[in-house]
Amino acid sequence: MTIQRGFTLIEMAIVLVIVTILIGGLAMPLSAQIQARRIAETRQILQEAREAILGYAMTHLADTPDKRYLPCPDTTGDGKEDRNLATQACTQAYGWLPWVTLGTASQDAWGNRLLYAVISPFADKATGFSTSTALVNPLQICSTHTCASPDVAQDIVFVLISHGPNGWGAINVNGSSLAAPSGPDELENKDADLVYISRSPTKPDATSGEFDDLNLWMSGDLLKAKVCPPGSDCSP
Repeated sequence: MTIQRGFTLIEMAIVLVIVTILIGGLAMPLSAQIQARRIAETRQILQEAREAILGYAMTHLADTPDKRYLPCPDTTGDGKEDRNLATQACTQAYGWLPWVTLGTASQDAWGNRLLYAVISPFADKATGFSTSTALVNPLQICSTHTCASPDVAQDIVFVLISHGPNGWGAINVNGSSLAAPSGPDELENKDADLVYISRSPTKPDATSGEFDDLNLWMSGDLLKAKVCPPGSDCSP
């Protein structure tokens, strides 16, 4: 007579523990892969936004002869640039990417709007810029909010920022404002001054605070070289 033996409760418990460990081990790498894909996607979105801004400048003639101008930020959340129609200057030099005006993606990979800041003279339709236009109060890129002088990049005309995986400081596609940043470097990217931070990500328990912003920028020299190459009407 053959005796059929089943699993005991202890054996089943051991099997469940092993399966749980295996699933957990697989889930963590999968989560990391998804996050890496979103970061790569957002970097591509930033790159495409920068190219769209350059395309805008190449095709928009200023009121001053032989000059070009950059788009203004979106300050109302409707995706359109906000420009004072009387003066032709930007309502603000700091806001959100005017994705409707530019025809770009409306959000990063986490569903949040991209921040866009520009130096006012280069976005002024009345005056515009050419290769001879001097940079006045350019933006600066630092690796920390305490830097005394820019140690990443200087003489920047515009900067684009994704608030990263945590999204702190952003507004989402529904127009809702997310929680304010807790780290001092992420806060620096939200205070609308001339200094912006670009560095490696850190967790909330890091000495320097949490940081996961992604950004891209354009220097004045590179902008002029791309929009006003030698022989163009804005390169006297």
